[in-house]
Amino acid sequence: MSASLDVIFKAYDIRGVYPDELDEGVARSVGNAFVAFTGADRIAVGRDMRPSSEPLAAAFVEGATLAGADVIDLGLTSTDLCWFASGHLDAPVAMFTASHNPSEYGGIKLSRAGAAPVGEETGLAQIKAAVESGLLERAGERGKVEPRDLLPDFAAHVRSFVDVAALRPLRVVADTANGMGGLVAPPVFDGLPFDLTILYPELDGTFPNHPANPIQPENLEDLQKAIVEADADVGLAFDGDADRVFLVDDRAAVLSGSLTTAIVAKGILEQYPGETIVHNLICSKAVPEIVREMGGTPVRTRVGHSFIKQVMAETGAIFGGEHSGHYYFRDNYRADSGLIAALVVLERLSRTDEPLSELRRPYERYAASGEINTRVDDPPAVIERVAAAYKDAEQDRLDGLTVDLGDWWFNLRPSNTEPLLRLNLEAADAAACDRHTAEVLALIREEK
Repeated sequence: MSASLDVIFKAYDIRGVYPDELDEGVARSVGNAFVAFTGADRIAVGRDMRPSSEPLAAAFVEGATLAGADVIDLGLTSTDLCWFASGHLDAPVAMFTASHNPSEYGGIKLSRAGAAPVGEETGLAQIKAAVESGLLERAGERGKVEPRDLLPDFAAHVRSFVDVAALRPLRVVADTANGMGGLVAPPVFDGLPFDLTILYPELDGTFPNHPANPIQPENLEDLQKAIVEADADVGLAFDGDADRVFLVDDRAAVLSGSLTTAIVAKGILEQYPGETIVHNLICSKAVPEIVREMGGTPVRTRVGHSFIKQVMAETGAIFGGEHSGHYYFRDNYRADSGLIAALVVLERLSRTDEPLSELRRPYERYAASGEINTRVDDPPAVIERVAAAYKDAEQDRLDGLTVDLGDWWFNLRPSNTEPLLRLNLEAADAAACDRHTAEVLALIREEK
C-alpha cells in the first residue's frame, strides 16, 4: 500500500483516480486515522457531486465512528461551506472532492476544528503513517451519525460580508459547471437585488458540459458568450467544489486572481483602514502597491492555502488573495470562499456608476505571462541555471526562485507532484512581457 499512498497523499490533500488509487478501504482508514489524529469526539463530513464522493464518504464515516467519534453528516456541500461548518461547529471536518480534476478522480480535504488546515506538514504525514500501518482504532462504543443542513446558516454568513442595503440591481451570470456552485449560489443570492442566471446548475460529477476548471480559458467560453447575449454586468466562474471563483466583466473579459485580490483588498481597506493584507508571491506587483496606497500593510507569502492561513494567523491579516482565484477572510475562520469574494466585488460595483470593465482599469498596471508549465528532467538543476543567469538581479527563495529586475520580474517554482517548472512573469507592458518570457523560457528549455 505504501507506494500507492505516496501517489495520493499530496501537499494539501488526498487525491487520486477512483477506485484504482483511492478506494473505500483507504477512505475508511483515513477516517479512522483522522479521528485519532485530532482526538475529536465529533467531526463533520461533507461531499461534492462526484460519483466517487458518496461511497468514499460513507467508508470514511464508518472508519470515524469505529474510532468512537460522532459524525455530523453535512450531505452535499461546497468546500467553503465545509470550512464554515468547521469554524461554526468548532469541529474537524472532511470534504470529499477532487476540486477541478476530471470526473474519474476522488479526493479528501481535511481541516482541524476552526477550519485550521491539515497539510503535509500539519498532519497529513501522520495520517498517512497511520493508514500505512493498516491498524484501525476501535472504541468501546461506536459513534453516531447525525445529518445536518447548514446551507441556510452558510448563506446568511456569506451575505454578512457586505452591506446588503448598498447593493443595486445587477445582471449576473454564474457558470457552476455542474459543480457545487449550483447548490450553494442560489440561497446566497436569494433576496439580493441581482438578476441571477446560472449555467449548468444541475449537480453532475461527470461534467457533461465542460470541465469545472475556470483557470483554463476554454472553460470560460460559454460564460463569456452568455454575458454578451444577456448584456450582463458580471460573470462568475466556479470550480467543481465552488471554493474558487474567477470574475468576467461586462465586455466578457476575464479578471485575473490578482486583479480580484486588489479590488477586494481596496474595498476592505476603505472600511477597515490600516489592516494587513496577505498575497502570494505570484500575485501582480499591483496588489502590494494598492494595499500600501490605501494605508494597509501587504505581506507576501508562499503559494498554497496552508501557508496563507498560517501567515494570516501570525499577522492577524483581515484578507488574503491568491492569483489562482482563492480568497481568504479573517472573519471566515481565515478560510477561502469564492462566494464571499464575488459578493464583495458586486458590492464595489454597486457603489459606483461604472461598469466592471471600467472599475478594473486602475488595478491593471502590468502585463502578465500567466502560468507556463515546462516539463524538465531535473527541476532543481534548471532553477540553479536560471538563477546563475540573473545573478546580478535581486533574488529570493521563499517559494522556488523569484528574480526581480525592477521593471520586470518572474517566479519559477517546481510542481509538488510532477517534474514540471511553473513560470509566472510580469512586465511593464505586453511587448516587454512577451520578450522577457521568451528569454526565460529559452533558459529553462536549454539542453545541457
